[in-house]
Amino acid sequence: MRLVFAVLALCLSAQSLAADLTVSAASSLTESFRDIVAAYEQAYPGSHVDLNFAASGVLLQQIARGAPVDVFASADEPTMDKAVARTLVDPATRTVFAANQLWVVVPPTARTQPTTLSALATSTVARVAIGNPDSVPVGRYAQGSLEKAGLWPAVQVKAIMTQNVRQSLDYVARGEVDAGFVYATDAQAMPGRVKRAFQVPVAGGITYPMAVVSASTRKDDARRFLAFVKSAAGQAILRRHGFSRS
Repeated sequence: MRLVFAVLALCLSAQSLAADLTVSAASSLTESFRDIVAAYEQAYPGSHVDLNFAASGVLLQQIARGAPVDVFASADEPTMDKAVARTLVDPATRTVFAANQLWVVVPPTARTQPTTLSALATSTVARVAIGNPDSVPVGRYAQGSLEKAGLWPAVQVKAIMTQNVRQSLDYVARGEVDAGFVYATDAQAMPGRVKRAFQVPVAGGITYPMAVVSASTRKDDARRFLAFVKSAAGQAILRRHGFSRS
């Protein structure tokens, strides 16, 4: 009987170690977080992390509806502000771990290449991929920059609204639009398939916050993952994928 209990205890212990940690991260973190998770799991044998990628606003809604998530990594501060206001994340764990840049990209076969925001309002550009500003941070950054330049109405009528930044990137790569707003890291993820046209200044910059989800049942592991992302190893991976320090 003692042997049975000992075996059962070992099994439960092994299951506990192998239990999944779920990280919901913005679409622009796809390649970098996959590499970070591989390094994390190597650093902590027996750990396993499930990744869920989508637009930051979509991820927030999933968490609000009870999705079993342990860590939330957003591509903007306003979405994390909403998560804090709705007590969906622990504000004490909130930390900024990376920064990015906004770029306009064009298909590599584009005959003309815009060099300024005003060029997007001309007749040479018929379709522009923009993340839906209601749920996609890159779309809000793009709209804000266009509004500041007095160009939003002229470009909005040409806008092809996308569900996340990767969809915008795909549209540009396939030549289905003439230009698109993406992050520098997304452009880097598709070398040869899109061409950078020009960088778009964003007031206040673009920073990425992350936090432990309030409903997480693995808060210690979640904090350990946050610490790993902020560690030298995690930061080196992010820099390799084009992110900069906040």
